[in-house]
Amino acid sequence: MGDYESMIPELKGEENLIAAAKHIVKALGSNKNLTVDARKILAELGTQLSTMTAVNETKDDGTSEMEDQLHAVEEKIMRWEEDQSMIWDSGQEEASEYLIAAGEAQKLTERLESLCLNKDDDEYILLQRAHNILQKAMERLEEEFRHMLVENRQPFEPEHVSFRSNEEDVVDEVSIISFGDESVEDSLQRDRDSVSRASEEYIIDLIQPDVIPDLRCITNLMFNSNYDKECYQAYTSVRKDALDECLFILEMEKLSIEDVLKMEWVSLNSKIKRWVRTMKIFVRVYLASEKWLSDQIFGELGPINLVCFVEASKASMFQLLNFAEAMSIGPHQPEKLSRILDMYEVLADLLPDIDTLYSDEAGSSVRKECHEVLRRLGDSARATFLEFKKAIASNASTNPFAGGGIHPLTRYVMNYIKILTDYSETLNLLLKDHDEEYPSLLSPDMSPTAEEESKSGSSLRGISPMSSHLLSIASILESSLDDKSKLYKDPSLQHFFLMNNIYYMAQKVKGSELRDIFGDEWIRKHNWKFQQHAMNYERASWSSILSLLKDERIQNPGSNSISKTLLKERIRSFYLAFEEIYKAQTAWLIPDLQLREDLRISTSLKVIQAYRTFVGRFGNHVSDKHIKYSADDLESYLLDLFEGSPKSLQNSHRR
Repeated sequence: MGDYESMIPELKGEENLIAAAKHIVKALGSNKNLTVDARKILAELGTQLSTMTAVNETKDDGTSEMEDQLHAVEEKIMRWEEDQSMIWDSGQEEASEYLIAAGEAQKLTERLESLCLNKDDDEYILLQRAHNILQKAMERLEEEFRHMLVENRQPFEPEHVSFRSNEEDVVDEVSIISFGDESVEDSLQRDRDSVSRASEEYIIDLIQPDVIPDLRCITNLMFNSNYDKECYQAYTSVRKDALDECLFILEMEKLSIEDVLKMEWVSLNSKIKRWVRTMKIFVRVYLASEKWLSDQIFGELGPINLVCFVEASKASMFQLLNFAEAMSIGPHQPEKLSRILDMYEVLADLLPDIDTLYSDEAGSSVRKECHEVLRRLGDSARATFLEFKKAIASNASTNPFAGGGIHPLTRYVMNYIKILTDYSETLNLLLKDHDEEYPSLLSPDMSPTAEEESKSGSSLRGISPMSSHLLSIASILESSLDDKSKLYKDPSLQHFFLMNNIYYMAQKVKGSELRDIFGDEWIRKHNWKFQQHAMNYERASWSSILSLLKDERIQNPGSNSISKTLLKERIRSFYLAFEEIYKAQTAWLIPDLQLREDLRISTSLKVIQAYRTFVGRFGNHVSDKHIKYSADDLESYLLDLFEGSPKSLQNSHRR
């Protein structure tokens, strides 16, 4: 019995197996004493035969049961293949029944797959049938899934979303300067949206809340059935369309970088303001709600919810970032600075939200692009700021500004830097450690006295980068104004022009947030400056004419008697000079009413007092016909000065 194995021929198929079995039975009949090894082998063979018999009996019973179950499931699934209506539109009972049937198809398929069947097995045919039924069910569930996502979308109403703070929006006026000879337009109104710093997320329902449980059931079933790709693609496709529609409602059209660069400023300015508002609503409301929705539907399936959110939303985010990138690479025109800063601030403010929304690896591309666009906007803001300073310095004029009033450049620059104070924190950040790009242009003559100069110098140490640059800009402006004043041939008009403009600068600083940046010392210095120019104007305009009213050298030669001829000549010369000044200086303009009144009073006190004294002392030496104007007449005429409307006393019949 020990060598029976060598006697067994090579078994081939069932016939060889039967022959081997008969041979073993015959051997057992002739051999009553079996060795230990033979008994062990025969025991193992008996156990294997018993197991195979039990499995075959169970298999036959199980196959019949599974076939019956599959038939019942197939009837439920195929019934809806002939029905064009949507299952979930037919009621919750029908929907639940279909989900149960699809779930049973999935379980039956898994059970058949676990049997490790061969193609020749009857059960393999049953497996193929189960696969087909499951595929039909998954295709129908994908269709239902899409339909439910689309039909249950909630309308997005951005007008009901507000990020305004308790304070009213500040509206400033600033002019746009095109730095030609004198081409300046006072046309830009700054309507800066207030930026909310709230960390709170504003979650809204993007679809009807009551369908979310059904969507989650469909999702779980499709993923468990290895139809995760189909489910994921259906979801991201529908939500991409929803996000596109959201941007359309927010009036953010798709623009290429080339489109943005070709756009006229008026149109571009409007689109930038819309972008700022859209970014806040889109990120803090819509994207936060979009991520919440993907969490609700896919949250039980692991990180796929984050992948779905990123894939659905990244195209819309890149569309918005593409617009910001176009702004960052466009020409560095000064009028764009406040808008670029608006974009920088809102993106910087939203960056923590964006980093949180796209925190996983799937969202890294969006995070990186946001950080890169923010850096580019910052670089663009710095470059634009530098261009602004250069433009002021290069704003040369060939003709004097008519009337000696406030030059458009002065208005523009002071309004411009006043607006920049709203961006103090941002500009300090952007200008820090970039002094080599923005060399200091502060005037060495910062104060009228050595003592004040010392105080001013000490106060400048340790000031913020933005303060240093704004002081530099004011100095550049003063230097430019000084050059422009020299275009006037009349020295009195030179001082008049500088008085007007320096007074405007001082008042603009005194009455705004610029005061905190420039300081009271700067204001006192410039008050002193404009007063000096006012005195120099009076001296240049009126000294020579007032000298005619002095009693010197009007006596007859060799005696103390008054020379009527000299007296008449003095009076006539005075009237001619006064009429000439009147004609010229009624055309000059002091826009500020208080300054105009102050200069009139100062001038009137000097001129009228001298005239009254002169006429009172010498009026009786000439006839009344030589006294052309009374003191009251002259005082009244002086009120016409500085109105910017030229008048003449020649042939005047007003008095």
